[in-house]
Amino acid sequence: MKTWMVIVGLVAAAAGGVIYYRSTPAQASSELITAVVARGDVVETVQATGSLEAVTTVLVGSQVSGSIQVLNADFNSQVRQGQVIAQLDPSLFETQVEQARASVVRLEADLDRTRVQVEDSRLKLDRARELSTRQLIPSSELETAQSNMRQAEASIKSIEAQIVQAEASLNQSQVNLGHTIIRAPIDGIVVSRDVDVGQTVAASMSAPTLFVLAQDLAQMQVSAAIDESDIGRIQGGQPVTFRVDAYPDEQFSGTVRQVRLQPVVEQNVVSYTTIISVPNPDLKLKPGMTATVTVEIARADDALRVPSGAFRFRPTAEVFAQLGQTPPAEIAVAAGLPVPMSTSVSNAGGAAAEAVGVDAGDGPVPGPGGFAAMTDEQRAQMRERMQQMSPEARAQMRERFGQEAGRGAGRGGPASRRSSDGAAAVETPESASRSEGPQVTARPVWVLTAAGRLERVMVDVTISDGIAQAVVGGPLEEGSQVVTGVTEVRTVSSQGGGNPLMPSFGRNRGGGSR
Repeated sequence: MKTWMVIVGLVAAAAGGVIYYRSTPAQASSELITAVVARGDVVETVQATGSLEAVTTVLVGSQVSGSIQVLNADFNSQVRQGQVIAQLDPSLFETQVEQARASVVRLEADLDRTRVQVEDSRLKLDRARELSTRQLIPSSELETAQSNMRQAEASIKSIEAQIVQAEASLNQSQVNLGHTIIRAPIDGIVVSRDVDVGQTVAASMSAPTLFVLAQDLAQMQVSAAIDESDIGRIQGGQPVTFRVDAYPDEQFSGTVRQVRLQPVVEQNVVSYTTIISVPNPDLKLKPGMTATVTVEIARADDALRVPSGAFRFRPTAEVFAQLGQTPPAEIAVAAGLPVPMSTSVSNAGGAAAEAVGVDAGDGPVPGPGGFAAMTDEQRAQMRERMQQMSPEARAQMRERFGQEAGRGAGRGGPASRRSSDGAAAVETPESASRSEGPQVTARPVWVLTAAGRLERVMVDVTISDGIAQAVVGGPLEEGSQVVTGVTEVRTVSSQGGGNPLMPSFGRNRGGGSR
C-alpha cells in the first residue's frame, strides 16, 4: 500500500513540473549582428567560361589523292614557312607528266608536217595560176589548188591550238606532281597530325586535313561565352583574369579584344562570344584548356567597404523596444505605435495617411502637426486601417517612409528609385550629371553608435562585388559599426529557474545571419 502511494506521489510531482514549465512565460532578448566598416578594393565583375585557342590556326591538307610516303613533322614540331612536312607517292603523277609531255611532242611533230603540206600547197597554187594565165589548164584545177591551200593553213591553226591544250595539260600534271610535296604555310608548331606513313588520302570531294599548325603559342586567346544579360557591360580593353584546372593556384591575365555580334543559342540560352587576348610567354597555357574567366567591369580602390547585408537590414519597433530605444516616427507609424511629440519627422503621419488612402472622404486627415498632433481617436482609426493593409502595402509604406526621411536629412529632394536588391535608393545630382562610370546612389544604412544606439544614416554607394559595396560619400568612417541583422533568443523566465531538459529556441531577424 505504501508503495502505491509513493508511485502516485512521484507521478503527481512530475505532472506538476511539466505544467509549471509549460506555463512559464518566455522572455526574448535581441542581439544585433554588426560588421566593421573597413577600407579595401571593391571590384564589380562578370563571370564566364571559355576555352584557350591559338590566335592563328591553319589546317594543312592535300589537294591531290595518294598514299603518304614521307612524314617530316610530328606533334609539337617547330616548322618554318615553306618547310617540307610530308610527301605523297609521286609515281602516278610523274607518269601523267610524261604522258602530257609526249602529247606535246607529238603535236609539235604534226605541226611541222602540216607546215610542209602548206608549203607544197602554195607551190601548186602558184603553178596553177601561171598555167591558168596561159589557158593551159581549166579553171577548176586552179580552184582546187586554192582550196587545198586554205585547208593546209587551217590545219596549222588547229594543231597549234592542240599544242596549247597539251601544254596546259602538261602544266596541270606538273602542278599535281608538285602538290605531292606538302609544305608548311606559316611558321608555327604542329598541334595535330592526322595521318601516318602509308595511309591513303582521298581529295576527290574536299581537301583532307593532314596537320593543324598554330602560328604562335606565346600569344593566345580565350573564346568566352558571355550571357546576354551581361554582354551590355562588356567592352574592349577591359582587364580580365582567369584560371585553368592545370594550374589551380595560379591566376592569368588578359584583355578583352573583341565582342562578336553573332549570337550563340544553346537550349534557349543566348550568349555572345568574347575574344580575350592572353600573353603566354612561358608556354604554360595549352590550346583547348577550359578557362574560368572574370571580366572586371568597374573598380573602386581603397574604398570604404560596407557589407551588402547592411543595406538589406530593416529594424522593427520590437527591436527598438528590446534595445531600450524609441523607434523613429516612420517605424512607429508602421507598427501602429504612438509617436512622441518631440519627433523630428513631423510629416510621418501625413505620409502614412497618404499611403493607406486616408482623405476627407475616408476619415480624419492629420494636420500640419503630423501624426503627433492627432487625437487618440484618430490614432486608433489610423492603426485599425494599417492593420487591415496587406503585407505588400505595408512594405511600400515603409519604403516611402525611408525615402521621406532621406529627403528630410538635407538631400534636397533627389529623385528616388529602386536599387538592384530591391531596397530604396536615391539618385544624387552627381550621378545624374555623369554619363559614364559607375552610378552613384544614396541608400540608408543602420549604424551602432559608440553609445550603443541604433541610428539610420544615408550614404552614397557605387559598385558592388556581391559581398560589399563601395561607399563614396556620407557620415560613415573607417571603423564604424553597421548592423547587418538581429538575432532573437528566447529563454524561460527566472521564475522557473530554467529547465536544462527543455532547450531554448531562437530565430534570426533583420536580414542578418549568426
